[in-house]
Amino acid sequence: MPQAATIDELTTRLVLKERELEALLQITQAVTDDRAEGELYKIYQFTLLGQLGIRQLALYVLEEQAFRLKASSFGTRLPADSRFRPEEVATWCPRVACPLKELPLGEPWQQFEQLVPIRGENETVQALLFTGATQSRAGLTVADSLAFLVTLSNILLGAVANRRLVRQRMASLAAESARQREIEIAQQVQLLLFPQRLPNNERVALYATYRPHAEIGGDYYDVVELDADRLLVCVADVSGKGVPASLLMSNFQAGLRTLLRQGIDLATTVRELNHLIFRNSAGEKFITAFLALYDRRTQVLEYVNAGHNDPLLLPDAGPPQRLHDGTLMLGVMDELPMLKVGLAHMAPHSLLFTYTDGLTEVFDQQHQEFGEAGVLAVLQAHRYLPLPRLHHELLAAIQRFNRKGDRFADDVTMLSLRVK
Repeated sequence: MPQAATIDELTTRLVLKERELEALLQITQAVTDDRAEGELYKIYQFTLLGQLGIRQLALYVLEEQAFRLKASSFGTRLPADSRFRPEEVATWCPRVACPLKELPLGEPWQQFEQLVPIRGENETVQALLFTGATQSRAGLTVADSLAFLVTLSNILLGAVANRRLVRQRMASLAAESARQREIEIAQQVQLLLFPQRLPNNERVALYATYRPHAEIGGDYYDVVELDADRLLVCVADVSGKGVPASLLMSNFQAGLRTLLRQGIDLATTVRELNHLIFRNSAGEKFITAFLALYDRRTQVLEYVNAGHNDPLLLPDAGPPQRLHDGTLMLGVMDELPMLKVGLAHMAPHSLLFTYTDGLTEVFDQQHQEFGEAGVLAVLQAHRYLPLPRLHHELLAAIQRFNRKGDRFADDVTMLSLRVK
């Protein structure tokens, strides 16, 4: 008879283990089916009711250093967040389960009979499971019940954590995809705004170089031939990056081209551009710009520097000149408080070099800036080279200066005009 009893006992335990396995498979299938997080907790709750007869429970899960209520029995009134800390719980209840009457907990939790801390990696308490009485099942020991509780809880917590990681990953991928798409759109807009061909004839030579940074910024350059003898050059830098900067840049170019067709003088053109930018950006964005009108007949360069890096004019004879006359950056206020049109003489073999701050804001390992002095040194050493080679020398110089290759903060744009 003892042997028969042992067989019956083993059979009962086998049936119970099969039920446990079915319960575990049920919640695992719910995870596979991508059920909502709240639904997973409901399945967990019903599984404990069906397998262990637990009618009263509360599950608090650790989120952002606080235990938050995720599942509770109907009619149970408990705070949404517990005040307990993981290290406190580990001290109170170092065992698999502890009777609540032995723990220094408040009245809300005294309605339960035991606390089962659910521990994760490094034995850190990840959840608090408060339960009422467990109905006895034939052949099911207390150790079996607790093992099932812990196993099921760990599966649930792992599933919820994995779902969150997946959601975070998907959100991150979606954000990255949107950012890449924005960069692509901004690149397309920017390339459409750049002139496709620059004048290079018996009178003048122009050459431009644009090297984008990791993100598309607001660098812009343009050359407009007004007639056989006059041309306008412009270099600008729009605040911000991406599509907003590209759209503002597009508005700037459209406004500039429209004003030039009307034959308006340079000062009025700049004032109207400022008003246009302020109106379109409500003063939240601005543009630094350098606009210059060169007349081959008079050899006069008429210019306005609107808060931009000072372009450098290198005459064939004499010291270099910094072209700083002008006004504030455009778009900061509706009306410019002051504006001065600068004048410079550009005789044959003179070189006008304009650029954006990405060229100068390059740093070496001692955090020293390449700066205007570095630009001027390269220009003076190579000023008579063909313009493409001159720009190549400047790019090579900042790369040598920035040996680690990790301190380029912005796009690099250069536009040169040489009078032949």
